[in-house]
Amino acid sequence: MTGQDAAGPARNTVAEGRGAWGRVLRAGVTVVVLGAVGFALWSALREDGPRVLDLFGRPGAAPLLLAACAANIAGLVLGMASWRALLADRIGPAAGARIFFLGQLSKYVPGRVWGVLTHVGLGRRLGVPASRMVGAYVVSLGVTTLTGAAVGLLVGPAVLGRHAFWLLGPAALVVACVVRPGILHGALVRAARLLRREEPAPAPGTRKALVVATVSWLVSGLHLWALLLLCGADPVAGLPVGVGAFALATVAGSLALILPDGWGVRELVLMAALATVVPWSVAGVVAVASRLVCVLCEVLTSLTALGWARLANT
Repeated sequence: MTGQDAAGPARNTVAEGRGAWGRVLRAGVTVVVLGAVGFALWSALREDGPRVLDLFGRPGAAPLLLAACAANIAGLVLGMASWRALLADRIGPAAGARIFFLGQLSKYVPGRVWGVLTHVGLGRRLGVPASRMVGAYVVSLGVTTLTGAAVGLLVGPAVLGRHAFWLLGPAALVVACVVRPGILHGALVRAARLLRREEPAPAPGTRKALVVATVSWLVSGLHLWALLLLCGADPVAGLPVGVGAFALATVAGSLALILPDGWGVRELVLMAALATVVPWSVAGVVAVASRLVCVLCEVLTSLTALGWARLANT
């Protein structure tokens, strides 16, 4: 065997070793994060948790819970509209709902590849090229992350107080991207080059997608405000914190790629933000209730989208 022939198996062995260590590291980080979340929830709920949970069973709780679900569903529908704008509405509403909401469910599996595969596979059936679907998916991630982080700045005044003026800089960046969508596309292209991935194609509807995505975050965050009201939070102080905390926590969870739908990370960020307007025990209950509302609404919208697409024969 020549030296060149022997190098191949050696490289494969090293690659397999690195892959094994990577899997062990990801598993270890997952256990640590989930353990931290479990401890945080336990510390929050061990004393006042049962008392706070009783609030969800009181007679006046039903309207607020229904309002929370309605706000979350409306936010999801607006999110779909933002994504369709990046495809210049080449896909009809029924087919778009089917692709978008099935892709949403894929986030419960670690990694981004499943969402991309869902979009590409279903888009191909409608005659949309894979490159176009991948490009819209990547740009949509950038749009939702940027706008979610911007809406998350609403938490800033409660946390930073008189130093909240520092948040004007990030807010100006979002405004700049709306005025000049090429800024966002350029950033995504540079990120793709850095990660050695295919560069996303320019999306003609980026400006519309940014605006609609921002509205989507504002609307969907109202579900957290409704839950805060149910638990007795001050309506005025709770509104910006609830809306901003949901956007900030969801973005933070989406960046934790090793955890399905950011389980754990989202709850920790939510609790830390909500603790500025409610006690720690109430923040823990609201974080758990928010997760349950979001999962329920995502399942309901996905089932509705499938039924709509079947009736429309798409």
